[in-house]
Amino acid sequence: MKFAFSLKNKLKIAFLLFCIMCCTLLIRFLEDKSVEKINESFISMYNDRLVPATDLYFIAENLFYKNKILQEILFGDGNVQPSTSIVKMNKYNRKIDSIINKYELTLLVKQEKSFLNDLKKALTVQQGLEAKIMNIAGTEGRIIYESMGKNAVDETLTKLSALIKIQSKVGNDLIKGSKIFVSGTKVYSTLQVILAIVIGIMIVAIVSASNAVKIQSEKFNLN
Repeated sequence: MKFAFSLKNKLKIAFLLFCIMCCTLLIRFLEDKSVEKINESFISMYNDRLVPATDLYFIAENLFYKNKILQEILFGDGNVQPSTSIVKMNKYNRKIDSIINKYELTLLVKQEKSFLNDLKKALTVQQGLEAKIMNIAGTEGRIIYESMGKNAVDETLTKLSALIKIQSKVGNDLIKGSKIFVSGTKVYSTLQVILAIVIGIMIVAIVSASNAVKIQSEKFNLN
């Protein structure tokens, strides 16, 4: 009977320890997942937000240089060579297209895709007007620039500004997500501490029970 009772208690303890071990492994798995998600959020923050935001700034810079070229052609002293200006304009257009293509490879949210398409359409309209103005130049070119060219530039900058602003919004969403995962990691750490305490209490209880049984056994043998 004593053997059966002892075996039954040992099986209960072994099962309880097995459950605690499974819980510990599960918590460890969830904690690793949280750390992985946090790492992904920071990588995405850099690759999909910080770098693209810098690239969008370079688009604005190239737009400024393009507008400067048109100003020199239309309102300059006439010493500017049209062929040279066209080469420069095409160079800036290629840079912008390259940045847009690079930007499209990043992780884009739905609203971001919509704003990007609007920007591409605005750039297409602006480039068409620029080519027309540079081919005509003179008084007619200035009329087109004043009536449509400036508006096209403003429209492009507006679309670009909207795209830049959304970087901040999506970045804030990533930060909020990271905070959630950090909170989860703290919870998992707390659970691990609790399980460690439970295991410690169980070990003390088992040792105490074993000593009690030993003392009782010794007293029985003395009698």
